[in-house]
Amino acid sequence: MSSEKPAASVSTHVLDTATGRPAGGVAVELSVRRADGAWHAAGAAVTDADGRCGNLPALPAEVTHARLVFAVEPYLSRSQSRERRTGAAFFPEVTVAFAVAPGEHHHVPLLLSPFGYSVYRGS
Repeated sequence: MSSEKPAASVSTHVLDTATGRPAGGVAVELSVRRADGAWHAAGAAVTDADGRCGNLPALPAEVTHARLVFAVEPYLSRSQSRERRTGAAFFPEVTVAFAVAPGEHHHVPLLLSPFGYSVYRGS
């Protein structure tokens, strides 16, 4: 019998609450905090047309903290152009750090609008 802890997993999706639609084309980076406290990239993906990013890698067994960085500025700039808004995106990126437990799945959705966002642990 192995004493190795099962890996934790992470998935996410991005919803544009201003348009009521999924936010496709958002680059997402997954990082993990190592024992030395530094963040190290573990994987990256881009949200699909349904706003989902489900192909992120499993986390190393010893990891207790993970971070998602959503590069939302390009998406918001495109979205604002469609809406005939002017100016740069207020949020160039959204960073979410969270605790993870071995063997658990962590779904962390981002609800995004031009001037606000929220995240939560989904299922």
